[in-house]
Amino acid sequence: YGCHMSNDAMTTTLERPVENRVADTERALLDAALAEVTEHGIRRTTVADIARRSGLSRQTLYRYWPDAQALFAALVTRELMAVIPTTDVPERDLDAFVEALVDTADGVRGLPILDRLRDTDPELFARYVFERLGASQRGILVILTARIVAAQRLGYVRAGEPAQLAAMVLLVTQSAVQSAPLVSEWLEGRAWRDELGHCLRGYLAPSEPAGTR
Repeated sequence: YGCHMSNDAMTTTLERPVENRVADTERALLDAALAEVTEHGIRRTTVADIARRSGLSRQTLYRYWPDAQALFAALVTRELMAVIPTTDVPERDLDAFVEALVDTADGVRGLPILDRLRDTDPELFARYVFERLGASQRGILVILTARIVAAQRLGYVRAGEPAQLAAMVLLVTQSAVQSAPLVSEWLEGRAWRDELGHCLRGYLAPSEPAGTR
């Protein structure tokens, strides 16, 4: 019809809608899984339930995940990573860095899916979030290690292997999030945030030179 499209342009035009459809389908399935788990818990949620809610077939779901457990793991990863800051700009000082860490931990603590898992499926909550080093933890460690490297260069985080410091910060914050309900009588809301901040600040702060105290 008198128009010409280069091979590159044609490839881009054909591929982009497919990529968009893939992302939209995956999002729809995960959103449906989130709604089902929030309402019924993991144990009472099936692939058929998720497919029905999403308006897609079970066969479509199986193109993305081999089973419901893999889908649930992907869902938890998505929800956790959504509250993790990804900015490349380092905080200006240790107080700001610790505040960002506490904000993130508090955001994770308040995730509806984690509350639901803790209430209805506590053993699965521990398995998906804390008992295995999954994609979410590995992603968090990568981001946290990079942030610690930047903070060390600015001088407000103590010397040490950044990946090791990041791993310990992850352990401390995970424990604080996981066990928060057990100590809610003493640590709730602002108090929980304040005490976690003190803990992280003490761990990350540079050592004072001898004779300065």
